[in-house]
Amino acid sequence: MIVAMSHTASEEDIQGMMARLRQDGYDGQINRGVERVVIGVFGTGFAPEYPETLENLPGVASVTRISKPYKLGSREFQPHDTIIDVSGVQIGSGDFVVMAGPCAVESREQVMTTAEAVAASGAHLLRGGAFKPRTSPYSFQGMGEEGLQILSEARARTGLPVITEVMEPEEVETVDRYTDVFQIGTRNMQNYPLLRRVGQMRKPVMLKRGMSATVEEWLMATEYILAEGNREVMLCERGIRSFDTTLRNTLDLAIVPMMKRLTHLPIIVDPSHATGKWYLVKPAALAAAAIGADGIIVEVHPDPDRALSDGPQSLTPANFADLMASLEPIVAATGRRLCSAVAAV
Repeated sequence: MIVAMSHTASEEDIQGMMARLRQDGYDGQINRGVERVVIGVFGTGFAPEYPETLENLPGVASVTRISKPYKLGSREFQPHDTIIDVSGVQIGSGDFVVMAGPCAVESREQVMTTAEAVAASGAHLLRGGAFKPRTSPYSFQGMGEEGLQILSEARARTGLPVITEVMEPEEVETVDRYTDVFQIGTRNMQNYPLLRRVGQMRKPVMLKRGMSATVEEWLMATEYILAEGNREVMLCERGIRSFDTTLRNTLDLAIVPMMKRLTHLPIIVDPSHATGKWYLVKPAALAAAAIGADGIIVEVHPDPDRALSDGPQSLTPANFADLMASLEPIVAATGRRLCSAVAAV
């Protein structure tokens, strides 16, 4: 249920509404828009006459039931787009954002070489995994906190904010000391304790779509984060599992305009995991830009043949530079531009 306060509603009216909701056994979250305040009401067992009861309270313009099971992420709750500021890089503002870096942090030299290369080509955020969820327990699992320290050093050297994956609720505080954006991977999309924990932090979160998740399951997962009070959530389409094994996954590009219709949250596309082949990353990335994604996240490695994780889908620095040059006219054709704001070194 949504309570839209009137343009003339005072802060006393708003807090009075919140007090009334708590008194009635419900919860509410305040969304302060440009023109008015909207309050999301959460709970079960609303009496048919309850909306009318709330409409009679001071400062209330209207009360509307939300038909969708996801509330805070819906366009009904917030019609304007969410814009997430990451150290000066605005995601969801209309500019196109590129996140790039190695799948896994393997060494200081590898990360520094990659970070400097992607920064020189115009990347906006540095990605890199210090904790790696792998299908096999015998595969490289990441460098842990040492890897986070290397990413932090790369940020200081290049000025690129860092996005890195967190896998367990117990790791959140450690990762928080080093990252600018929490990444939740596909295997953890429905790790609800982890979602709640990052929701309690006041730092942006990128939530990847589960490899077999429906749209509703994906958006309901965002609700776990949003309901804890963290409004800075972005979605990431990284391909879904299908019957075909030619590609690593099936990139669902149509989900980008669909999500723009259903939710106010920014949406990023991961062409690396979606295709699994480096030579398909560029066309998939260009398609993501053309269809209206807010950005992409791609894997770059100075020597993909020797990569400890996902080498076949990693771009070389030269291939990444070619991608960035090719993106600019595609983004411009959609009436946008490549993001230019990067934090100062």
